[in-house]
Amino acid sequence: MIVVMKAGTPEAEIERLSQEFVSMGLEPEKIVGRHKTVVGLVGETADMDALQLQELSGWIEQVLRVEKPYKRVSREFRHGEASQVFVSTPDGAVPFGEHEPLVIVAGPCSVENEEMIVETAKRVKAAGAKFLRGGAYKPRTSPYAFQGHGESALALLAAAKEASGLGIITEVMDAADIEKIAEVADVLQVGARNMHNFSLLKKIGAQDKPVLLKRGMSATIDEWLMAAEYIMAAGNPNVILCERGIRTFDSRYARNTLDLAVIPVLRSLTHLPIMIDPSHGTGKWEYVPSMAMAAIAGGTDSLMIEVHPNPSKALSDGPQSLTPDRFDRLMTDLAVIGKAVDRWTDSPLPVLA
Repeated sequence: MIVVMKAGTPEAEIERLSQEFVSMGLEPEKIVGRHKTVVGLVGETADMDALQLQELSGWIEQVLRVEKPYKRVSREFRHGEASQVFVSTPDGAVPFGEHEPLVIVAGPCSVENEEMIVETAKRVKAAGAKFLRGGAYKPRTSPYAFQGHGESALALLAAAKEASGLGIITEVMDAADIEKIAEVADVLQVGARNMHNFSLLKKIGAQDKPVLLKRGMSATIDEWLMAAEYIMAAGNPNVILCERGIRTFDSRYARNTLDLAVIPVLRSLTHLPIMIDPSHGTGKWEYVPSMAMAAIAGGTDSLMIEVHPNPSKALSDGPQSLTPDRFDRLMTDLAVIGKAVDRWTDSPLPVLA
């Protein structure tokens, strides 16, 4: 359920109502929108009478039921408004959201050595990226494939962060690693293979770093949003959804099927920011530019693009990685589309207080 307050409702009245909702066994969450404040109610509300709840205060405009199985994730929960996820980086606060400038995330699949990751960070930063992606821990289909350098790679990501000023996004595979990864990472990534790891989702939701949740390889949209609900139900409201391609019947020409139709679908269902990963979505670097531009035109809030200084020698996912020079050219092309849809800016980032 959501309780929509009238414009100008005193803060003391919202606090009084929240305490009353708590006494009724509910969990109230205050959501401050552009024009009104909404109080989301989580708990056993099925048998509650919306009209009776509305009589609790003359400041209540209306009480509405959230019909979706995912509550906090639902756009209804925010009375139709989009949410923002602000991520603190060395260069300032970067906002992800429907009404914010496009955010570019770039870097290699895996952190291989210090020279490679620092060089890549500087190049993608110069081209306009705000975040460096790079795996310290890598889930691989084969147990014999490169699994990442693990904890030692975190120090290399920290060095790249210091050298470039970029924010860091890297994957968490094991709940036991959350604390040490969070010391370096500005956004914690849950990979496609762990989207249904509910124990990990709960634990990663109990910390305060923003979370990037990738869609599972065969996950439906409802399953993906319910996975996000696990994170938010554990207390972390800062979730970004990442479409990275799904497994369908034809994998001969592209690694996955990049579901760009998910952008308008998610817009109607959830208030959370959306990221598109055309690198994993296609598996071939030559297809990445077209899908990246299409994603911007379709309304994505962010792009994740793999960049490697020498893709032919990459330890993982070389065929889908752009060289820094190709990334430079792509950013020039993306700027044209981004400016056309009013999602591109060269202005400096706001600074968090």
